Amino acid sequence: MANIPAHIMREAKSRDFRPSVRIGKSGLSETVLDEIRQQLRSRSLVKIKVNKGLFEREQRSAVWSQIAEQTQSTLVLQRGNIGVLWRS
Repeated sequence: MANIPAHIMREAKSRDFRPSVRIGKSGLSETVLDEIRQQLRSRSLVKIKVNKGLFEREQRSAVWSQIAEQTQSTLVLQRGNIGVLWRS
């Protein structure tokens, strides 16, 4: 994992930082990835929520890694169906 600054970690863990992208029943489509890329261009952190039951527990780490790779960002935080990406 990349060396993530403390202020980025604090902001990512903050309860006030709300998800701005939701992955719904249509899954991880190119449209969703484009939206994440767009938001990463305008701000450094993006919080993503995946609908419960969309991915199995064992798949989540792979899904978050795939999203980070496809958006050229760093996965800062992964907790259940919530993930935070950072554009360094």
